[in-house]
Amino acid sequence: MIQLNVECPHCKHSLLDETHTIDGCPATRILFEFKGRKGELYLSSLYESYNSEIPDLISEGDAPSLFCPWCNASLMSTRRCDKCNSQMALMNLAEGGRIQICSRKGCKKHFLEFEDLDGELKAFYNVYSTFFKG
Repeated sequence: MIQLNVECPHCKHSLLDETHTIDGCPATRILFEFKGRKGELYLSSLYESYNSEIPDLISEGDAPSLFCPWCNASLMSTRRCDKCNSQMALMNLAEGGRIQICSRKGCKKHFLEFEDLDGELKAFYNVYSTFFKG
């Protein structure tokens, strides 16, 4: 599996928490707000892993708002999930490009996108080339 180094699209600080692991890798740390309550949650940084540590106050089907733990800026995108219609959350990839994930707990919709497809895709493959060798 590929570990993604995600960062805040606003302050560019890494969202990986070296002190907290999921799947044996640093977890992605994100702040949330839901029904007036705030806290933090952790997502696996491995692409296609849906392992997470989300507080019990967020139930399956809930869609909390997500924020950067460093600058407190919203990570919420203007894009809506085409599977469940919840708001997507946006994070940058340190290597170039972005990842968007559905904010609804239990929805697995996500995607990678590249603005400068040629340049960012080359950088992505340079970093992760060992995963793509047959």
